[in-house]
Amino acid sequence: MRHLVGIIGAGNVGATCAQRILERGLGDVALVDIAEGLAAGKALDLSEAAPLEGHEGRITGATTYDLIQGSRVVVVTAGLPRKPGMSRSDLLETNAKILQSIIPHVVSRAPGSIIIVVTNPLDAMTYLAFRLSGFPKERVIGMAGVLDSARLRTFVAERLHVSVKEVQALVLGGHGDSMVSLARYTTVSGVPITELLPPSEVEKLVQRTRNGGAEVVKLLKTGSAFYAPASSVADMVQAILKDEHRLLPACALLLGQYGLKDLFCGVPIRLGAEGVEEIVELSLTQEEKATLTASARGVRAEMDAVDSLLHATA
Repeated sequence: MRHLVGIIGAGNVGATCAQRILERGLGDVALVDIAEGLAAGKALDLSEAAPLEGHEGRITGATTYDLIQGSRVVVVTAGLPRKPGMSRSDLLETNAKILQSIIPHVVSRAPGSIIIVVTNPLDAMTYLAFRLSGFPKERVIGMAGVLDSARLRTFVAERLHVSVKEVQALVLGGHGDSMVSLARYTTVSGVPITELLPPSEVEKLVQRTRNGGAEVVKLLKTGSAFYAPASSVADMVQAILKDEHRLLPACALLLGQYGLKDLFCGVPIRLGAEGVEEIVELSLTQEEKATLTASARGVRAEMDAVDSLLHATA
């Protein structure tokens, strides 16, 4: 039996994610968007590409959530991007309302699914999806670490003139300016980049990774990144549907790991068919612990804001 992946939001990230899933042969896709004709049009276009790409995946698109009935994984990309002049709290409140309209449909139509959240602010929206769904913690995950780590891998490979295939990287903490890039765990064929580059060069790569999304936005001027985010989601979907038990950085609920409790934050997880199988706790230096704790404080503030919104609408 073929797996079904539901994708909520047919914008650039959602549609490209659908494309990646279909072309990897991971399963069928149900694409949902409230904009009349958007999901249906992109689904038709992607269907017509199937004979040329050589896959058998089916995709349907509509405004109705009935399409996602029985989905094994549901990816939530719907939400507004942060616009000029919009504060982070404004973005949180706006996208929280969108998720509040989405998650009940996911629960009623795909109660056994694993939810992957892409909507920003990522950590807070993953927490909100967890609260609204009532799903076990293993089945609500945020996509951020895979993307941030891929960006760091790209920049390291570019700087050292090596294949990206030889570079592994790990980014923890909140998604955004407070992300924590672990240089000691960023390697080229097993060699830490701290052995290959001076500290100043490593810091430049780390800072560029923190600003990775903003760099794309500045260049595009009227949009934000979607190719790399879509590929990051596809990697997570693949790990689940193929039960790969992959070690990936992602936003998950911590219950004491890294000294953080009842907090959604980016950490290394083992990802398989049941969702988060394990949170892998790495040995951190005092400086790394302090940076992660500082990042977690920002996430905690956003989670508190989510709680206030839920209380106000209760």
